[in-house]
Amino acid sequence: MSELESPPRSPQSDHGFFGQPFALANLFGVEMWERFSFYGMQGILAYYLYYSATDGGLGLSETSAVSIVGAYGGMVYLSTILGAWIADRILGSERTLFYAAVLVMLGHIALSVIPGLAGVGVGLVAIAVGSGGLKANATSLVGDLYSEGDERRDAGFSIFYMGINLGAFVGPLLTGWAQKNWGFHAGFALAAIGMALGLIQYTVGRKRLAGIGARPLNPLAGPVLWRYAAGGVAALVVVAVLCLTGVITADNLSDVVVGLTIVAAVGYFALILSSRHITSTERSRVIAFIPMFLASAAFWSLFQQQFTVVAIYADKFLDRNLFGWEFPASWVQSINPVFIIVFAGVFAAMWTKLGPRQPSSPLKFAAGTTIMGLAFLAFLPFAGGGANGTPLLGLAFILLLFTFAELFLSPVGLSLSTKLAPKAFHTQMVALFFLSVALGSSLAGTLAKHYDTDDQAPYFMWVGLASITVGVVMVLLAPWISKMMRGVH
Repeated sequence: MSELESPPRSPQSDHGFFGQPFALANLFGVEMWERFSFYGMQGILAYYLYYSATDGGLGLSETSAVSIVGAYGGMVYLSTILGAWIADRILGSERTLFYAAVLVMLGHIALSVIPGLAGVGVGLVAIAVGSGGLKANATSLVGDLYSEGDERRDAGFSIFYMGINLGAFVGPLLTGWAQKNWGFHAGFALAAIGMALGLIQYTVGRKRLAGIGARPLNPLAGPVLWRYAAGGVAALVVVAVLCLTGVITADNLSDVVVGLTIVAAVGYFALILSSRHITSTERSRVIAFIPMFLASAAFWSLFQQQFTVVAIYADKFLDRNLFGWEFPASWVQSINPVFIIVFAGVFAAMWTKLGPRQPSSPLKFAAGTTIMGLAFLAFLPFAGGGANGTPLLGLAFILLLFTFAELFLSPVGLSLSTKLAPKAFHTQMVALFFLSVALGSSLAGTLAKHYDTDDQAPYFMWVGLASITVGVVMVLLAPWISKMMRGVH
């Protein structure tokens, strides 16, 4: 290092990015572009699957389409296990994030150039695995920017979350516009370009991380690694055989992912709780995370229906006439990110100002699930349809409730997973939070199969009431959960 160069500043003493460590800007950027590609593609995915061939789609049934979308969403977050394991045992968080971003880009390229279900299969698998690796490790690296007890942490995660939603806002607008004018494959190509821009930005700014996440925390010996690799190949062969023999189909795909996620979650909790490498305090904190995990899964099973039930609703029942022009149904996916961009800073400032007086994490989770239930009940006045369709402002109000629910739970859950994590399972604890998202996302596909476009009211009512019930239970459990968290708020 020359005399003119200065060593990288410690993130804990760095306040160069809106009062946060400057390295947050790089992680903010790569996650923003990954979400641009992710939500841009997902905004048109269901329509690609169930639109007729004459409209550029594959002509699947709506039941098959929502099952595939739900399964794909679940697999993205289920893959965080693999991404976290690779980070903790083989590559470290930073390199895992980089290679995962490359895989995401390749998946979008496959969707854009390979026709038919072959492109869907190759593309969605690559994107799911890559996004899983990127999300777990980006979140873990953000957590590493803060020392224990740093009160900037929740605010930092809220800013990071704003970057996610900036990408989520622009993605569906551009891919939906490209799909409307040039077809679905043009929309998928735009998603690939977005991820490529994210990779370039991240590569330029990697030095800002100053060695954070550079090495695996619990490196794996070479001979053991080969045994794991052989097991992974065997699992892929089994899945291929089940698909070819008709055991796994498009209609039951989301159910399969639900089952896999439940098994993975139970196994992961058992693995961590039985480990000899965690202390009694760490074990108590992991136990406290179990009801939070379940509440999070309930929340995401409703929230992720933006890409299943809400997508169909926007296509069939929403009045999309805007000054005489009918905008693409996929643009509805950008409404929630707009509200996030507006209100994420408000929530971050509110938590910062309240400091130690802010509600506990269990109460924030309770608020999130309750508001999410109210959002589904808000569909009821419009469930009859109407001659002119549901007004855009009506759906916008419902998605505003989605937003408030999300801001109470999602960034708080990301932050909490880093605070409750045992040292030996640092990144993998973040993966556990994403497993709750995986379970909820796949359940969003399974639940959506029961959505009847001819009789919508019972669906909205029962799903909404179930989520409110979860919120009430979380309020009752909050004192016990706070006690088990052993000083973590």
